[in-house]
Amino acid sequence: MPQVALQDNNELKINGMARFTRLEVIQKMKDTGIIPVFYNSDVELCKKVVKACYDGGIRVFEFTNRGDFATLVFSELHQWAIKECPEMIMGVGSVVDGPTTAMYIALGTNFIVSPLIDEEIARICNKRKISWSPGCGSVTEIGRAHELGCEVVKIFPGSAVGGPGFISALLGPMPYTSIMVTGGVTPDEENLTKWFKAGAFCVGMGSQLFPKEVLASGDLGTVTDTCRKCLSIVQKLK
Repeated sequence: MPQVALQDNNELKINGMARFTRLEVIQKMKDTGIIPVFYNSDVELCKKVVKACYDGGIRVFEFTNRGDFATLVFSELHQWAIKECPEMIMGVGSVVDGPTTAMYIALGTNFIVSPLIDEEIARICNKRKISWSPGCGSVTEIGRAHELGCEVVKIFPGSAVGGPGFISALLGPMPYTSIMVTGGVTPDEENLTKWFKAGAFCVGMGSQLFPKEVLASGDLGTVTDTCRKCLSIVQKLK
């Protein structure tokens, strides 16, 4: 399915391309520092979550490819976000192969995040100039990701592969590395300080940002407040 994008008059048009360039995606990841990571089969709940994050200042959002018909959920969610949250850069995570990558690019994703390195994903993303962040757990894997054209690598799971100490250590011999951390990131000043002081480029947060009880209660104002607080902390750390 081609991607739907906004014209200046707020009408939709089909252009078959991501709305944001690879460079714009990377710069916004750096500027905001926080990337929510979320999936639910209920597209209406997804819309509420994206809007809550948007109201809190978030401008990059990772929808995770986790459930049945996830592509259909993303398609509707993305088209809605273009109209209701026009500055939000929507991307897709948990992508593990080339065909799935191609499907989401056809739906207009602005970036792809993987838990692993896959050369077919790299080739497809590079052909379409889509930002791709593969999951890496070693310096060797990070070097391989760079060879494949990756600008921002994902350390996953962050707390299990060595935590902030791993980041600060690898930046010694590889100071040019831009690192997205997911897994082990929590929305509090102590935790965020550890990651960003170690040299994180940006961090991703999932369940810690969206507690089950908050989603069940529908109190998404809490999510907005948490996003706003986290962004404030990150800006002080930069």
